[in-house]
Amino acid sequence: MFNIKSDSRRVKEGDIFVALDGIKSNGDCYIQNAIENGATKVICKNGSYDVETINVDSPKKYLTKYLEDNYNKYLNDMTLIGITGTNGKTTSAFLIYQMLNKLGRKCAYIGTIGFYLDKKVANLVNTSPDTCILYEMFMQAYDAGYKYIVVEVSSQGLAYNRYEGINFDYALFTNLTEDHLDFHKTMDNYAKAKQMLFKKLKSNGVGIINSDDKYKDYFITDNTITYGIYSGDYKVEDYKLSSSNTMIDLKYQDNIYKFVYPLIGKYNIYNIVLTITLLNQIGINLSDIDFKGIISPDGRMDMIKYGSNSIIIDYAHTADAMDNIYKTVKPICKGSIITVFGCTGSREREKRPIMMNLALTNSDYVIVTEDDLHEEEFEDIVKDMTNGVTNNHYGVIKDRGKAIKKGIEKLTNNDILLILGKGHEEYIIVGNDRIPFNDHKEVTRLIDKMQVR
Repeated sequence: MFNIKSDSRRVKEGDIFVALDGIKSNGDCYIQNAIENGATKVICKNGSYDVETINVDSPKKYLTKYLEDNYNKYLNDMTLIGITGTNGKTTSAFLIYQMLNKLGRKCAYIGTIGFYLDKKVANLVNTSPDTCILYEMFMQAYDAGYKYIVVEVSSQGLAYNRYEGINFDYALFTNLTEDHLDFHKTMDNYAKAKQMLFKKLKSNGVGIINSDDKYKDYFITDNTITYGIYSGDYKVEDYKLSSSNTMIDLKYQDNIYKFVYPLIGKYNIYNIVLTITLLNQIGINLSDIDFKGIISPDGRMDMIKYGSNSIIIDYAHTADAMDNIYKTVKPICKGSIITVFGCTGSREREKRPIMMNLALTNSDYVIVTEDDLHEEEFEDIVKDMTNGVTNNHYGVIKDRGKAIKKGIEKLTNNDILLILGKGHEEYIIVGNDRIPFNDHKEVTRLIDKMQVR
């Protein structure tokens, strides 16, 4: 039974509540709520309450030690796989999750698209939930007989010490491109934040890194395995892309192994090779790895047919991710490319014109719309996006649903509509509000109402 919580809303009868200093608020403010929800013990810096109260200098240190003392013995019976990087974390982690289960090794998944056991158990507010929620999910998986857990590990989660006390059997690195610099300020800081995952490896833990990435040296450990298209212990010798699948010849220890998988795009080769590398390092023979039946995670190259046209929904929200999408769809598009996207508010302003120019360069028409606005005005975001733009093949529609509708209406024959930035997400953040919205649901709702051309 998991009986310690740092979120008063999750407290149940008999639980211990630890009042942590939060990013925007102090846990002391929620002690009374926790008691009302059934907490029988409170850990805090100061004060006395109607239940057993323990004052400590650092509630965070108390929590870490409590979790290690009471639950790490169970975690040590499991194989923990942590994966970090700017792009590819979700796809690679979800592939590993699927393949381990397909091969008879019960694996749980924790990350951007939620918490999965044999199916989705819950959505998560953050890629990296707070430490208590992580441990609670670990224990739920352990109690259900799962021996493997693959976890997406974000740079901010590492910076906020949400993985304190957790040690990994495998640490995986995908790539590093510009993102979250509003938080990290420099690429060096960003890389060093992600590097923290590799310092959480167990004494016999293995680091698996993309040797084609220019930041790879940040992630080298005493026991490093590399993979890549152009270099690595697991190296792609040849590949063939099509509109329905990808074939690769992979070289490992002077032998060539052939794989076919139903994901498209050169960037997905890295996700597949990372998956193969991890599986082989765990002890699965390369000849036993078969990707038949695997699927992409929600909101990653999610394709919906509309007559002769294709509507693709993807989470791409960085310049690098957008570039990869265009490199994938342009060779297979027989008609026009229309892009619907926006930029996140209260985040890196400098990447907005870069993303807008990418969209305009690679699309026949662009519809600028809202993404998560946070605390910023939509008009200010658009001003940044269009600063210096001379190409006028774009329009602005703030309402994301109306923008998607306009994009669908512009489709004629063999066109591709790209809806980028939100992917699997179920809401748009405006200020402190989360407004329900999902791109896939909106597309299916709209095309159900429209006559197929």
